Amino acid sequence: MKRTHLPLNALRVFDAAARHLSFTRAADELAVTPAAVGQQIRALEDHLGTVLFRRTSKGLELTDEGCAGLDPLREGFLRFEESVQAMQAGQANDHYAIAAPREFYAQWLAPRLAQFRKSVPGVRFQFVADENADFTEANLDVAIRLVDGPGDLEGIELAPARRVVVAATDAPDDWIDWPGAPLPDGAEASVLTGNAGQALSSAIAGMGKAILPYLLVEEALEAGRLTALEGPDEGRRAYWMVAPLPQWRQKKVKALVAFLSGE
Repeated sequence: MKRTHLPLNALRVFDAAARHLSFTRAADELAVTPAAVGQQIRALEDHLGTVLFRRTSKGLELTDEGCAGLDPLREGFLRFEESVQAMQAGQANDHYAIAAPREFYAQWLAPRLAQFRKSVPGVRFQFVADENADFTEANLDVAIRLVDGPGDLEGIELAPARRVVVAATDAPDDWIDWPGAPLPDGAEASVLTGNAGQALSSAIAGMGKAILPYLLVEEALEAGRLTALEGPDEGRRAYWMVAPLPQWRQKKVKALVAFLSGE
């Protein structure tokens, strides 16, 4: 069945004007001008084909037609609010769907999410290994990506873009290459890897030296599994937590962002 087009904004103005029996006070509540309230009421009356208010010597009064529709209207607005609350509750505030690179998850994200769970008991996580997964298809809340900015998404840089040349003790003076960090001019790699995680594992195994994001190797440096040969220096790409605006506005996402960013 085709639904009737409802002038919801005008109906909201009518509700305010009916409660105050004053266009001026309704305008104050709605943060608009009294003239704008009057225009909305006239447009609604034209749409309905009936008069909703009359002016008397005592002030503004509702007509019988206006009174007849007021209670169902207010019940409808209440149902709208209940609908919004239900949709927000449906976001599962205790459940996070997160896409992140495997190596970043292991080295940096997992220990921090463990701490986050202690502060938010009962929280649940679902992880997707493909950080470039489609938000809608994968039903993601947030993704963490090694990029030079959030692009057309909302986002926060989890740490400044810094890179460092690392190697294990007694590793050969050979380069480990991966797509995210071009080697110095003239350098040739003896180990070719497909991503930062493979390059990190190769470096820890003592297969050579690699240029990696500092955030990714920080724990390995502190543990003595790797040594910094150069840097850390300013880089171009950093780990960003990103999401489309609707997801970014969720309270649960705001809480996670605040925790991970130390705010």
